[in-house]
Amino acid sequence: MPHSFELSADYEESVEEVHRAFYEEGYWRARLADIEVDEARLESMRVGGESGQDGSVEVVTLQVVRSHNLHAVVKQLHRGDICIRRKETWGPLVDGTATGSIVVTILDTPVHVSGPGELSPIAGSGGARLTSRITVQVRVPIIGGKVERLIGAQLDELVSREKRLTTEWIANNA
Repeated sequence: MPHSFELSADYEESVEEVHRAFYEEGYWRARLADIEVDEARLESMRVGGESGQDGSVEVVTLQVVRSHNLHAVVKQLHRGDICIRRKETWGPLVDGTATGSIVVTILDTPVHVSGPGELSPIAGSGGARLTSRITVQVRVPIIGGKVERLIGAQLDELVSREKRLTTEWIANNA
């Protein structure tokens, strides 16, 4: 049975500042460089959707974790390196809020991670809150639930890292 995780990060920066970072290739490259994996690359970035003018941004990244760096539970399920493809899509700001989606596939595994995201203002502070409800499904009998919880814990850590990196990137690139 899939597990869902509520993830959030609060920023002192405004919704507009955080949202603007999502449209900068340098931001995504910095985010990838900050992730502790063996290899990370930006596979594609498309601003403006199909028409080039709808105000959206779609980013696809690939991260590789070599087998010797994998958690023991993961090694029980998969031999070799793990390749993680992440597709993140964000729409334009509408009434001060942007909605998005996150889809993660771990290639050649029975793992699916996805969910909606929202970037919205924090009332009274001028800051922004990024929230997402991520569902993790690992289609493996007996240990699938344990792997889902492990992935959820790692996602929580990842959100914290990305918040720190986003704050630093905005400060250095605004």
